[in-house]
Amino acid sequence: MDDRSAPIIVVKKKKKGHAAHHGGSWKVAYADFVTAMMAFFLLLWLLAMVSPEKRVALSEYFKEFNVFKEVSSASSGRSFLNQSNKVLNTAGMGQKMASKGTGKAGPETSQGQGKGAMTQDDLVKKLKNAIEEKLKFVKDQIFVDVVEGGVRIQIVDMEGSPMFTLGSAEPTSKARQILAIVADNIRDVPNRVAIEGHTDSAPFRGGQITNWELSTSRSSAARRELENNGIEPSRIARVVGYADQELYVKEDPRDPRNRRISIILVQKKEETAAVQPAPAAPQLPPPIFPNRP
Repeated sequence: MDDRSAPIIVVKKKKKGHAAHHGGSWKVAYADFVTAMMAFFLLLWLLAMVSPEKRVALSEYFKEFNVFKEVSSASSGRSFLNQSNKVLNTAGMGQKMASKGTGKAGPETSQGQGKGAMTQDDLVKKLKNAIEEKLKFVKDQIFVDVVEGGVRIQIVDMEGSPMFTLGSAEPTSKARQILAIVADNIRDVPNRVAIEGHTDSAPFRGGQITNWELSTSRSSAARRELENNGIEPSRIARVVGYADQELYVKEDPRDPRNRRISIILVQKKEETAAVQPAPAAPQLPPPIFPNRP
C-alpha cells in the first residue's frame, strides 16, 4: 500500500482569549447624551444670568409664537425684540401702579394695558358725556348703545334737521361737526370701525340711482369724514348700505329717523367675521350606487 495516497489532516487549535467587542454604537449614544446634558446646563446657566424682566418677556414671546408667521430668522429676531420691549414696558408700568397703591391687579387692569383699551360700558359713557358737552344741540339725533357686534353710534335725521343734503351724499355742516366729535372720541380706541348707511322707504326721485346707491354713498361719505379727522383707513372694517331694509322706526317706514348713519366699534369676534370670507359649503358625498338607474 502506497503511503502517499493517505489524506493529510491538519488540526488547528483556537487559543482561548477575551470575548469580541460589541462595536462602537454605544459611544455615539453616550456622546449624544453628553451633548444634550451640556446644552441643558448651558440653558440653565443662561436663564440664571438673565434678569427676571427679560425672563417674563421671553416666556410671553413663546406663548404666542407661531412658526408659520415668522418669515426669516432676522424678522423673528425683530419680532422678539419688539415684543420684549412691549412686555418690559408693560411690566414697568404695572410696577409703578403697584408702588402707588392703585389696588390689586385683575381682569380690568389687564384690559387697560393696550392703547385706549376700555370696557364697552366705559366707552358708551365716554361718548355720551362728549355728546352732552359738545353736541348738546343735536343730542336727540345721536344714540349710543351696545349691540351684539360692539358699540354702536347712530346719527339720525329729524324733521327739519337732516344730516345729508336731500337726495345726495353731501354731509351737512352739522353732520361734519358730529362726525368730527365722534372721531375725536374713538381715535385712540383699538377697535375697528364699521359704517352702515340707511334710508327711509320713500322712493328716490330719479331713475339713475336708488336708495341702495344712496345709502352706500352716504356711508362712504361718513367714512371719508372720519378719516379726515384722524381715523386710520386701516381701521375701517366695512362700509355698506342697507337702503330701507333695517328701519329704525318700523311702524312708520317714511319716518325721517330711518335716514341714519350707524358707526359700530367692532368687537374682536365680530371683526374676524367681518374681514374673513364665509366658509365654503360642505360638499355632499358621492352616491353609493352611481350606476344604478
